[in-house]
Amino acid sequence: MPRISIVAKDGTVFEIQAESRTSVMENAVRNSVPGIEAECGGACACATCHVYVDDAWQEKVGPPGPMEADMLDFAYDVRPNSRLSCQIRIADALDGLVVHVPERQS
Repeated sequence: MPRISIVAKDGTVFEIQAESRTSVMENAVRNSVPGIEAECGGACACATCHVYVDDAWQEKVGPPGPMEADMLDFAYDVRPNSRLSCQIRIADALDGLVVHVPERQS
């Protein structure tokens, strides 16, 4: 089971054992990570699960797809490493993944 780390905006690190094929957002919500609101429940329709992928993981996570990129237009403080956590699927290759929660969601 891959391990992921989600760094909350206050610097608190949530280390989570995540099941493969679940999303980063699902794991954040299950573990009550503050700042991941996920209002649409993972349908890529709200941008309230915006995260920054740690620089060391950007290549493995990859860029957002077209629909996700469109939705990121509604997120707060979008950066080159921005992704919607509902669109990042956990796989064994992402063992050790680190993402950061922005200051606020849109």
